[in-house]
Amino acid sequence: MSTTINVSNDVKRIFDKTETLSAAHELKYSDTGKVFFLNASGGAAVTLPAVRAGVSYKFIVAAAFSSTDWTVTGGASKIQGTVIVNGASVLGENETTITFANGAEKVGDFVELHCDGTNWLLFGMGSAGSSITLA
Repeated sequence: MSTTINVSNDVKRIFDKTETLSAAHELKYSDTGKVFFLNASGGAAVTLPAVRAGVSYKFIVAAAFSSTDWTVTGGASKIQGTVIVNGASVLGENETTITFANGAEKVGDFVELHCDGTNWLLFGMGSAGSSITLA
């Protein structure tokens, strides 16, 4: 028995896992597993949904900012974890906002968020001092 692979559908599934953001965006559970490229010179706010185990997202700076920050906000949900910024560990405990700072960001800076059902668990890397801050 032979198996037929529909290449166009397989390729489409790969590209469905990425999205370029150029304006404010409210994430949905159906976005889980996606990589979001932050690609607007004027930053914007990305809002996480309520916590749900198994949901995950990745955000990568894809273009230099020229006017404002990009933020990822968890609302009442808490963000826990560590980002490595300019070689130093920055611990986040009970944070609600991740900021990619205008003027300090570098293309390729990133954060990943994975939800355990209680918190958003964070890991990321920023090239320059204060490129990623937690509040």
